[in-house]
Amino acid sequence: MRLLAENLSAHRGEDLIFSNLSFSLAEGEALLLTGRNGSGKSTLLRVAAGLLRPASGSLRLWYDETRRAYNLAEAAHYLGHRNAMKMELTVRENLAFWQSFLGNTEGGRGVSVLEAAAAVELEQVLHLPFGYLSAGQQRRMAFAKLLVAYRPVWIVDEPTAALDISAEALLARLMREHQSQGGMILAATHQPLELLNVKRLEMKGFVYTNAEGHDL
Repeated sequence: MRLLAENLSAHRGEDLIFSNLSFSLAEGEALLLTGRNGSGKSTLLRVAAGLLRPASGSLRLWYDETRRAYNLAEAAHYLGHRNAMKMELTVRENLAFWQSFLGNTEGGRGVSVLEAAAAVELEQVLHLPFGYLSAGQQRRMAFAKLLVAYRPVWIVDEPTAALDISAEALLARLMREHQSQGGMILAATHQPLELLNVKRLEMKGFVYTNAEGHDL
Protein backbone atom coordinates (compact mmCIF):
# COMPACT_ATOMS: atom_id res chain seq x y z
CA MET A 1 0.00 0.00 0.00
CA ARG A 2 1.30 3.46 -0.87
CA LEU A 3 0.02 7.00 -0.45
CA LEU A 4 1.00 9.34 -3.27
CA ALA A 5 0.51 13.11 -3.40
CA GLU A 6 1.43 14.82 -6.66
CA ASN A 7 1.69 18.55 -7.42
CA LEU A 8 -0.83 19.63 -4.79
CA SER A 9 -1.90 23.26 -4.56
CA ALA A 10 -4.53 24.75 -2.26
CA HIS A 11 -6.20 28.08 -1.55
CA ARG A 12 -7.65 29.57 1.60
CA GLY A 13 -10.19 32.03 0.29
CA GLU A 14 -8.40 33.93 -2.46
CA ASP A 15 -4.91 33.22 -1.08
CA LEU A 16 -2.66 30.50 -2.47
CA ILE A 17 -1.38 28.63 0.60
CA PHE A 18 0.95 26.12 -1.05
CA SER A 19 1.65 24.85 -4.56
CA ASN A 20 3.34 21.98 -6.39
CA LEU A 21 3.68 19.90 -3.24
CA SER A 22 4.46 16.20 -3.69
CA PHE A 23 5.25 13.39 -1.27
CA SER A 24 4.75 9.67 -0.80
CA LEU A 25 4.29 7.33 2.16
CA ALA A 26 4.65 3.57 2.32
CA GLU A 27 3.15 1.20 4.87
CA GLY A 28 4.28 1.99 8.41
CA GLU A 29 5.55 5.49 7.62
CA ALA A 30 4.58 8.85 9.13
CA LEU A 31 4.75 12.37 7.70
CA LEU A 32 5.09 15.12 10.31
CA LEU A 33 4.16 18.62 9.17
CA THR A 34 5.90 21.47 10.94
CA GLY A 35 5.89 25.24 10.50
CA ARG A 36 4.49 28.45 11.96
CA ASN A 37 0.78 29.07 12.39
CA GLY A 38 -0.84 29.91 9.06
CA SER A 39 1.79 28.10 7.01
CA GLY A 40 -0.69 25.61 5.57
CA LYS A 41 -0.38 22.55 7.82
CA SER A 42 -4.08 22.29 8.64
CA THR A 43 -5.04 23.16 5.06
CA LEU A 44 -2.94 20.28 3.73
CA LEU A 45 -4.49 17.85 6.23
CA ARG A 46 -8.01 18.98 5.34
CA VAL A 47 -7.22 18.46 1.65
CA ALA A 48 -5.94 14.96 2.44
CA ALA A 49 -9.10 14.21 4.43
CA GLY A 50 -11.34 15.31 1.55
CA LEU A 51 -12.72 18.32 3.44
CA LEU A 52 -11.15 20.82 1.03
CA ARG A 53 -10.78 20.44 -2.71
CA PRO A 54 -7.22 21.02 -3.95
CA ALA A 55 -6.71 23.76 -6.51
CA SER A 56 -4.55 21.30 -8.46
CA GLY A 57 -2.85 17.95 -8.08
CA SER A 58 -4.01 14.65 -6.65
CA LEU A 59 -3.88 12.38 -3.60
CA ARG A 60 -4.22 8.63 -4.12
CA LEU A 61 -3.96 5.51 -2.00
CA TRP A 62 -2.77 2.44 -3.89
CA TYR A 63 -2.76 -1.14 -2.66
CA ASP A 64 -0.35 -2.14 -5.43
CA GLU A 65 0.97 -0.75 -8.69
CA THR A 66 -2.13 -1.59 -10.71
CA ARG A 67 -5.19 -1.22 -8.46
CA ARG A 68 -6.34 1.75 -6.40
CA ALA A 69 -8.24 0.67 -3.29
CA TYR A 70 -10.12 3.84 -2.30
CA ASN A 71 -9.74 7.53 -2.64
CA LEU A 72 -7.78 8.69 0.40
CA ALA A 73 -10.73 10.33 2.16
CA GLU A 74 -12.58 6.99 2.24
CA ALA A 75 -9.59 5.16 3.73
CA ALA A 76 -8.57 7.71 6.36
CA HIS A 77 -9.52 8.87 9.83
CA TYR A 78 -9.38 12.62 10.40
CA LEU A 79 -8.94 14.09 13.87
CA GLY A 80 -8.91 17.87 13.73
CA HIS A 81 -8.91 20.55 16.41
CA ARG A 82 -12.45 19.58 17.41
CA ASN A 83 -13.31 16.19 18.85
CA ALA A 84 -16.47 15.52 16.79
CA MET A 85 -18.44 14.16 19.73
CA LYS A 86 -21.93 15.04 21.00
CA MET A 87 -21.68 16.55 24.47
CA GLU A 88 -25.08 15.26 25.64
CA LEU A 89 -24.49 11.64 24.57
CA THR A 90 -22.54 9.24 26.74
CA VAL A 91 -19.01 8.31 25.78
CA ARG A 92 -20.24 4.81 24.91
CA GLU A 93 -22.99 6.19 22.65
CA ASN A 94 -20.54 8.48 20.87
CA LEU A 95 -18.05 5.71 20.17
CA ALA A 96 -20.79 3.29 19.14
CA PHE A 97 -22.12 5.85 16.66
CA TRP A 98 -18.73 6.32 15.02
CA GLN A 99 -18.15 2.57 14.92
CA SER A 100 -21.47 2.02 13.12
CA PHE A 101 -21.22 5.09 10.88
CA LEU A 102 -17.68 4.53 9.68
CA GLY A 103 -17.43 0.75 9.52
CA ASN A 104 -14.18 -0.93 8.44
CA THR A 105 -12.25 -0.56 5.23
CA GLU A 106 -10.38 -3.37 3.51
CA GLY A 107 -7.39 -4.73 5.38
CA GLY A 108 -8.39 -4.67 9.04
CA ARG A 109 -11.03 -4.44 11.75
CA GLY A 110 -11.62 -1.97 14.54
CA VAL A 111 -11.79 -2.96 18.19
CA SER A 112 -14.84 -2.91 20.46
CA VAL A 113 -15.98 0.26 22.20
CA LEU A 114 -14.78 -1.13 25.53
CA GLU A 115 -11.38 -2.07 24.10
CA ALA A 116 -10.98 1.39 22.54
CA ALA A 117 -11.82 3.09 25.84
CA ALA A 118 -9.40 0.81 27.68
CA ALA A 119 -6.67 1.64 25.15
CA VAL A 120 -6.87 5.30 26.19
CA GLU A 121 -7.23 4.28 29.87
CA LEU A 122 -10.76 5.65 30.29
CA GLU A 123 -13.02 2.61 30.28
CA GLN A 124 -14.42 3.70 33.66
CA VAL A 125 -16.15 6.78 32.16
CA LEU A 126 -18.05 5.12 29.29
CA HIS A 127 -21.37 5.74 31.05
CA LEU A 128 -20.82 9.49 31.48
CA PRO A 129 -22.01 12.18 29.06
CA PHE A 130 -19.08 13.28 26.92
CA GLY A 131 -19.56 16.86 28.14
CA TYR A 132 -18.76 15.78 31.71
CA LEU A 133 -15.19 14.85 30.80
CA SER A 134 -12.20 17.15 31.22
CA ALA A 135 -10.58 18.62 28.11
CA GLY A 136 -7.79 16.05 28.31
CA GLN A 137 -10.21 13.16 28.74
CA GLN A 138 -12.27 14.38 25.81
CA ARG A 139 -9.18 14.45 23.61
CA ARG A 140 -8.22 10.93 24.62
CA MET A 141 -11.73 9.69 23.84
CA ALA A 142 -11.63 11.42 20.46
CA PHE A 143 -8.51 9.36 19.80
CA ALA A 144 -10.39 6.21 20.82
CA LYS A 145 -12.71 6.98 17.90
CA LEU A 146 -9.82 6.08 15.57
CA LEU A 147 -9.68 2.59 17.06
CA VAL A 148 -13.31 1.45 16.72
CA ALA A 149 -13.30 1.47 12.90
CA TYR A 150 -10.32 0.46 10.78
CA ARG A 151 -8.71 3.00 8.47
CA PRO A 152 -5.15 2.50 7.16
CA VAL A 153 -4.37 6.25 7.21
CA TRP A 154 -4.67 8.50 10.28
CA ILE A 155 -4.75 12.25 9.60
CA VAL A 156 -4.30 14.11 12.88
CA ASP A 157 -4.03 17.86 13.53
CA GLU A 158 -2.31 18.73 16.83
CA PRO A 159 -3.27 15.36 18.31
CA THR A 160 -1.73 16.08 21.71
CA ALA A 161 -3.60 19.34 22.35
CA ALA A 162 -4.90 19.59 25.93
CA LEU A 163 -2.95 16.50 27.01
CA ASP A 164 -0.46 16.07 29.84
CA ILE A 165 2.89 14.36 29.31
CA SER A 166 1.67 10.87 30.25
CA ALA A 167 -1.31 11.12 27.87
CA GLU A 168 0.96 12.38 25.08
CA ALA A 169 3.12 9.28 25.56
CA LEU A 170 0.02 7.06 25.52
CA LEU A 171 -1.26 8.47 22.22
CA ALA A 172 2.20 8.32 20.66
CA ARG A 173 2.30 4.62 21.58
CA LEU A 174 -1.09 4.03 19.91
CA MET A 175 0.16 5.74 16.76
CA ARG A 176 3.29 3.58 16.75
CA GLU A 177 1.13 0.47 17.13
CA HIS A 178 -0.92 1.61 14.13
CA GLN A 179 2.30 2.01 12.14
CA SER A 180 3.60 -1.39 13.23
CA GLN A 181 0.45 -2.92 11.69
CA GLY A 182 1.17 -1.21 8.36
CA GLY A 183 -0.79 1.98 8.98
CA MET A 184 0.27 5.44 7.83
CA ILE A 185 0.07 8.76 9.69
CA LEU A 186 -0.11 12.36 8.52
CA ALA A 187 0.27 14.69 11.50
CA ALA A 188 0.65 18.41 12.14
CA THR A 189 2.21 19.16 15.49
CA HIS A 190 4.23 21.67 17.46
CA GLN A 191 5.27 18.92 19.89
CA PRO A 192 7.79 16.15 19.19
CA LEU A 193 6.12 12.80 18.55
CA GLU A 194 8.12 9.61 18.97
CA LEU A 195 6.84 7.81 15.88
CA LEU A 196 8.36 5.23 13.57
CA ASN A 197 9.80 5.75 10.08
CA VAL A 198 9.28 9.51 10.16
CA LYS A 199 9.46 11.89 7.23
CA ARG A 200 9.20 15.63 7.86
CA LEU A 201 7.80 18.44 5.78
CA GLU A 202 8.27 22.05 6.88
CA MET A 203 5.41 24.21 5.65
CA LYS A 204 6.27 27.84 4.90
CA GLY A 205 3.10 29.18 3.37
CA PHE A 206 3.89 29.77 -0.28
CA VAL A 207 7.10 27.72 -0.02
CA TYR A 208 7.75 24.31 1.51
CA THR A 209 11.01 22.50 2.17
CA ASN A 210 11.97 19.01 3.22
CA ALA A 211 13.80 18.62 6.50
CA GLU A 212 17.41 17.65 5.94
CA GLY A 213 18.03 13.98 5.54
CA HIS A 214 14.55 13.15 4.34
CA ASP A 215 13.55 12.67 0.73
CA LEU A 216 9.84 13.18 0.12
